[in-house]
Amino acid sequence: MIETNRPAAVPAEDEPDLLRDQFRQLLRYRRLIGAGIGVGLLGGVYLGISTADTYVATTDVVLRAPTDDPFNPSLAPDKAINIGSERQVALSSSIANEAAKKLGVTAKDFAAFRSGLQVTNPPQTMVLRFTYTASSPKEAAKRANALTDAYLRKRQEALDVTRDTMVKGYEDQRAPVAKQLDELVRQINGMPAGSARDAAYSSKTDLQSKVNSLNSNIAKLQALDMAPGRVTSAATPPGDDDGPGIVISLALGAAVGLALGLLAAWVRLVFDPAPRSEGDVARALRAPVLGALPKDKSAGGPLLAAGEEDPRLAEAFRSVAFRLAYDSRFADRRRLLVVAPRGSSEIAAAVAVNLAASFAETGKDVLLIEADLRTPVLASQLPTDAGGRPRWSQMPGGSGTGAPGAQGDSEWPDGRQLVVDAGESGAFDLIPGDRVRNVARALTSPRATRLISEADSPNSTVVVLAPPVLSYADALALVDRVDGVLVVCDPRAVHRTDLVRIRELITGAGGTVLGAVVHAPLPVEKRGRGKSKGGAPAAAAPAPAPRPQPPAGPRPGGPGDPEQHIPGDGTDTVALRTVRMGNR
Repeated sequence: MIETNRPAAVPAEDEPDLLRDQFRQLLRYRRLIGAGIGVGLLGGVYLGISTADTYVATTDVVLRAPTDDPFNPSLAPDKAINIGSERQVALSSSIANEAAKKLGVTAKDFAAFRSGLQVTNPPQTMVLRFTYTASSPKEAAKRANALTDAYLRKRQEALDVTRDTMVKGYEDQRAPVAKQLDELVRQINGMPAGSARDAAYSSKTDLQSKVNSLNSNIAKLQALDMAPGRVTSAATPPGDDDGPGIVISLALGAAVGLALGLLAAWVRLVFDPAPRSEGDVARALRAPVLGALPKDKSAGGPLLAAGEEDPRLAEAFRSVAFRLAYDSRFADRRRLLVVAPRGSSEIAAAVAVNLAASFAETGKDVLLIEADLRTPVLASQLPTDAGGRPRWSQMPGGSGTGAPGAQGDSEWPDGRQLVVDAGESGAFDLIPGDRVRNVARALTSPRATRLISEADSPNSTVVVLAPPVLSYADALALVDRVDGVLVVCDPRAVHRTDLVRIRELITGAGGTVLGAVVHAPLPVEKRGRGKSKGGAPAAAAPAPAPRPQPPAGPRPGGPGDPEQHIPGDGTDTVALRTVRMGNR
């Protein structure tokens, strides 16, 4: 005996699988990625064209501090020179003005002349690198050298001015002391020997010491080496342009554009409320995705997939039915509720019908209940024949469900049971839906409960089709009787929060989400039928023609009237392969 009580659970999340899933989701935003690559290529073309005639010349200057002994190792140039301040001086307008005068640059072109200069300082060095960019190689070298010479001259002038100022200050201090010393010497020459002359000699010694100290300072300043620096590498006309070239520019632009496109796609993915993959659907419902309908076969075809020339759709439904059969939660009770999140339940109807056919193909007694009492259409779209009345409607003595003429006797479910011919898959029973005055009362009636309990019979399976669970509460009224729920959704048309809410509603009502079936979006012309040209909702699908109230006596279709025609019994339908799914 084969063990069939193993549930189809959500597989454990693996980090590599999640990364692959996210990467596949990013590839869904091909337009954003393509737009990013396009912008990058345009930037690459602009870079390649704008730098095609650009030439760069470079000059290196090593700065020196004034010193009287350039070979003294204790002298630290970085302590005497602030390289950051010197860089700002090199970029100043005064240096540019000096170079412009030498080169004959007019005031109109001065701004452009100054904008071509860049001055940098290599780390851990006392070097200033003058880089000039121009449209001509000779012009670039000429201007780089001119700016370097202007900087060195300005620096030399500044150092000379500083030295001259200090020398003049020392000379100003020396002049009165020297004058006083000369006067004291004349006085000493006229003094007789004695204590007064000795005191005068002492004052002369002090004054002479001050004069000698000032002379020493002046001599040291005048002996300083005031060279501002030296040019270690003069600018020469460059042989090639500075641009990377059109090929490299396009490659760089494409790489940057791809990065921008992926970033935009990632941001779009983060803020996208829709589940963009089967993994997102499974995580939101906490149930596996049991199947995915083929993109070109999920809508617009016959309601029954059996007999189609392309067997992919029928095989997809068989796969879903097989996975459900091996889920213990469904195998224990064999009651399945098929619902859509919101909007149209057209695909959900197709899933319910084809799952019923797939279960019938395995030899089970299948009963399909159309619990969509708002827009019932299955009876008019399936090839049906009038079948016997279901067991729940048979009462002792062969009478109907209630006394003739009793209130609610014609309310759904009213005892109609049709047989659907599914071709090679076999046949299954259909309880068609019908418009009722009170949907909630009909769905929770004892007759509906007894009808769903048909699955308790050996080898029986009940499939119930309900309206969208977020649009109406009809499905929630059936959850506690059915337990197992199958959600049919388009991942691009539903939000993750909607799926989470569906799971919470179903589990809160005592049911279990067995899994999901995903499908592609409906065709545009089908989605647009929900509204008229004026924007108002289109009229709902026409309801089946009302049945006349039966007269007193045996009910039509009962033992007393076996030949009575039942509306929607299949005699007013066309062939299976030419019937198309209508709007729901």
